Amino acid sequence: MKYRQRFSRREFLTKSAAAFAGITIVPATMFGKNSPGNRINVAMIGTGNQGTQDMKAFLQNDDVQLVAVCDVNRGSNGYKSEDQFLGREPAQKIVNEFYAQSTRSGTWRGCDALTDFREVIARPDIDAVAIVVPDHWHATMTIMAARAGKDIYCEKPLGLTVADGQAMIAAVRRHGVVLQTGSHERSNPRTRFACELVRNGRIGQLKKITAVVGPWNKSGPEAGWQPMPVPDGFDYETWLGPAPWAPYHKDRCLYNFRFNLDYSGGQVTNYGAHSFDMAQWGNDADHTGPIEIEDAGSEWPADGLFNVAKVVQFRARYANGVELECITRKENVSCRFEGTEGFIETGYGGQFAEPKSLLTTVIGPEEIKLGTSTNHIRNFLDCIKSRAEPAAPVEVGHRSATVCHIANIAMQLKRKLRWDPDTEKFIGDDEANRMLGRARREPWR
Repeated sequence: MKYRQRFSRREFLTKSAAAFAGITIVPATMFGKNSPGNRINVAMIGTGNQGTQDMKAFLQNDDVQLVAVCDVNRGSNGYKSEDQFLGREPAQKIVNEFYAQSTRSGTWRGCDALTDFREVIARPDIDAVAIVVPDHWHATMTIMAARAGKDIYCEKPLGLTVADGQAMIAAVRRHGVVLQTGSHERSNPRTRFACELVRNGRIGQLKKITAVVGPWNKSGPEAGWQPMPVPDGFDYETWLGPAPWAPYHKDRCLYNFRFNLDYSGGQVTNYGAHSFDMAQWGNDADHTGPIEIEDAGSEWPADGLFNVAKVVQFRARYANGVELECITRKENVSCRFEGTEGFIETGYGGQFAEPKSLLTTVIGPEEIKLGTSTNHIRNFLDCIKSRAEPAAPVEVGHRSATVCHIANIAMQLKRKLRWDPDTEKFIGDDEANRMLGRARREPWR
């Protein structure tokens, strides 16, 4: 198992001291499956709203040791809710207090708090990293982590652009690391069941998919907004990283990054990364995508700091004739599959079907099964040990994110686009193809 082959600083010191004293060294594996020698050393890169949630989920696993947290923000309010005080120092405190509960002294100071993610990636004692940062950083950090041999949990959407995803696939496969995309619906038994019903023909022939994307859940400064001073303890230059330079404003950063096209794709890549992932899964399209896509009435802000689609609405068509319609609705994430003999709808608002008997049917042993994962992070950790493919591998994460990216391009250009999922290019549209990648600031090219 790869993570047990690495020689950490802790192991080096332990074995050196034992050898010096003339003591026979007994392998740590003899003391149980969760002994220090069997634990996976994990570091969190990004400790904001989602990063803190993911961090707490990692802590619940006895075979994990969180050894470092990293964030450009020392600690502040201003995340999804104003009462959240998050950043690297609050995260470090959570980790140390968690581990202190199981120590005799009641204290623990074993988790480092770092500002520069490159320090994390360079450390030989770290086996895996969780990358939970704004979308414009996903590709750079993933590629660097893969080159360093780290296994990776990367939050959705996998990249900021189609070109990002392609580069991430190449790095992950070239260096043989495990990558789990944070598309957690792949480990939701209810979502899996809905997609299995569709894939096994329980609603007849699939005809249409309706995917829901939630509305804006924040409001930003309008036209005429003024720059603000960078707060103490916040490394804004590193936060910008490969994105174009821009003056600081509090609503550009932290949770609100998702409302600016320099760093994200809006609610298309936020909620849509889940809804379209469900659509891809149920439509057996994990390694392909739509062949046509067009705007269907999206609405964009006239001016101001927030510049992503305010109302998301588009249509797409797959080669098998299935139509995908995306609409904005308040329940944030859901997917409805309509067939010739019924429908199944699943999402944050619950699960519905016609006929209702679909909800109690049983998928037989000879029918299509779509995995067994019920905990996305646990599945990632198990795959680190087994070197098996996780529930949402890099190619799957890329294809689902691609639907988000080409939808944004179609809605911006306000015209129907033809897409070749094999070459991952638009057909006969140079302007649209130029939007598949982004220029990067030095030194992050």
